[in-house]
Amino acid sequence: MPLADSPLHRSGERSPSPRSGEDKGFPTRDAIVATARESIFKGSKSFAAASLLFDRRTRERAWLLYGWCRACDDLADGQDHGHELQAVTDAPERLAKITAFTQAALAGQWIGDPAFDGFRIVAAETRLPPRFARDLVAGFALDAEDWRPRNEEDLYLYCYHVAGVVGCMMAVVMGVPPEDEDTLDRACDLGMAFQLANIARDVAEDARGGRCYLPADWLAELGIPADDLLNPARRDQLAVLGRRLAERATRFEESAMGGTPALSFRSAWAVIAAARIYGQIAREVAARGPAAWDARVSTSGLDKLRFIAAAARDASGRERWRNIPRDVPWTRPR
Repeated sequence: MPLADSPLHRSGERSPSPRSGEDKGFPTRDAIVATARESIFKGSKSFAAASLLFDRRTRERAWLLYGWCRACDDLADGQDHGHELQAVTDAPERLAKITAFTQAALAGQWIGDPAFDGFRIVAAETRLPPRFARDLVAGFALDAEDWRPRNEEDLYLYCYHVAGVVGCMMAVVMGVPPEDEDTLDRACDLGMAFQLANIARDVAEDARGGRCYLPADWLAELGIPADDLLNPARRDQLAVLGRRLAERATRFEESAMGGTPALSFRSAWAVIAAARIYGQIAREVAARGPAAWDARVSTSGLDKLRFIAAAARDASGRERWRNIPRDVPWTRPR
């Protein structure tokens, strides 16, 4: 469906009322936070490691936001914490559930699902703009209709809807005013970098799940049929696109540093650490060339510690990035 027609974009639509917040016996905030913590440590060791650098309240809110994003993504893709992408046969029904539960959470209702109840909490505590949640759900709508990018512009729009907007939400969680559009642009850039790295790393896994996020005109340029990505004879050509994605990811990552002066030291430390840890994935894909998809690219525990230590030094000197040019090929819609 077109992005503007995503169910959460329709004015006046009412979602089901799962249960009233006046009811007794709901889990405490601490219990919901504990569930979200389990989710992030199971779903992403990189993000989990970086999240420990936040102050307690920001860390808990980051976990709650992650738990909702992870649950929506898993529901849309038939996955368990981001692993083993599967083709789903009931995509519209899954999207409808994500839409209804998210709308209810934004309305302050209890859902009875810890991921969505956690989102209800973090949205209420941070003045999170509802449009950001709607933009993320619109990204799931694209996957539900088996959408594929035609060109680089389409690729960036998709990356925004599934990750760039999460960067915007994380910035608000870290205390950035929702009206600070310039800092939100930089936060979006980091989400864009993460998603481009994801796409580069997961080309083979996505292909096995029947998906392709490489722009059609990129594939045509190199003579690669979209349904032949798993052919070993295509590895040299795919490596060209892996390097291209990594280069784009690096540009967005570098631009994102321009937003760190607006953050507290601990938030900047966490953001820079996550950027370096995740950025290493894109750089490793580029370095491995045709062998990039022989085994899943990841960052070792030792490398994570090294990036975290270096990020502390960078966070202390983050003022040097205040006026860094925003040299990226795309800007989020406002």
